[in-house]
Amino acid sequence: MSGAPIAEREEYRVDVEVFEGPLDLLLYLIRRDEIEICDIEITRITSQYLEYVNLMRMLDLNVAGDFLVMAATLLLIKSRMLLPAEDRGEGEAEEPDPRWDLVRRLLEYKKFKDAARHLEGLALERENMFDPGAPVAVYEPEPGVALKEVGLFDLISALNEVLKRLKPVEFEAIRDDRWTVADKMTAILERARQGGRFLFTDLFPATANRNEIVCTFLALLELIRLRQVEAWQEREFGVIEIRPARIQAMAGNEG
Repeated sequence: MSGAPIAEREEYRVDVEVFEGPLDLLLYLIRRDEIEICDIEITRITSQYLEYVNLMRMLDLNVAGDFLVMAATLLLIKSRMLLPAEDRGEGEAEEPDPRWDLVRRLLEYKKFKDAARHLEGLALERENMFDPGAPVAVYEPEPGVALKEVGLFDLISALNEVLKRLKPVEFEAIRDDRWTVADKMTAILERARQGGRFLFTDLFPATANRNEIVCTFLALLELIRLRQVEAWQEREFGVIEIRPARIQAMAGNEG
């Protein structure tokens, strides 16, 4: 097996920190599937959680040990819920719902997250208060432009859908790819500068193989981290659009 593709991709090292934790990922999956927190379908949520963690590890993101601890916790809860009642010893009291401790943690975490989001909104409102006589530079988004900035889990979810559409690879189709993250960054940035907004899925043509898709995705993550491009959605869990970062757009208008 040739080591060339790996060597090529390592020419530009992408180091993306995962600032959200395992509880954030669980809340994301719960919101996406419109599940009640107090009645989590543990088999389904465990399968989806493991799928996302495996994707993050495949992308070589800095996945903290907390994600793996939560994975073990979910598997333990799943195994306890699958255990038949008759397997308990005689005289043992009925155990509480194994999900309860996780549900309590999620509800408490969601409460703090909602409070933090509220305070962030108040801070943004305060930043918009200014002296009426003072000149202010305001960046006005285009009409109809997406309103919600996309998070890492949204991007990973979109990547997962792209990978699922891949056809099974035949041995004859295996080739020595030379894709580099640096080259893909240049291509994405050029596209953003020339065409403005475009869909996330436009980055992955039907002819792209797994190596090229992963390389392109890592390039996109790095451009977002460097504030060269932005990813947005018109609604939560909606279609993802890529566009030049606002600071880039303002610089271009001034030029």
